[in-house]
Amino acid sequence: MVGRRAPFHTPVFVLTHHERPSITLGDTTFHFLEASPKDALARAFDAAEGKDVRIGGGVATVREFLDADLVDTMHVAVAPVELGRGERLWASPEELTDRFHLEQIPSPSGVVHHFFWRR
Repeated sequence: MVGRRAPFHTPVFVLTHHERPSITLGDTTFHFLEASPKDALARAFDAAEGKDVRIGGGVATVREFLDADLVDTMHVAVAPVELGRGERLWASPEELTDRFHLEQIPSPSGVVHHFFWRR
């Protein structure tokens, strides 16, 4: 966030193990939920009023939504850096091709963009 202005301009739902009151910064309200991915997504869809809903987060969060079969499309940019530890989203992106089409587009910097969309 830049200063006290959030860049999103939409409601943001944050999955947490410690629910707390919502915080509003400018035109963005952050709602902290102790909820399942399905319940959190339902709240986000209600708030979106027919507009797109996007999911962001780390590996554990993305896996929860994938495991619950709640993802329609996904863009993952993978940089050629191995830190040696941490969570992996996959051993290979082809692991998801049973449910998704996959297109991989390399960039000159070495980053590979993986685009997934539901079969």
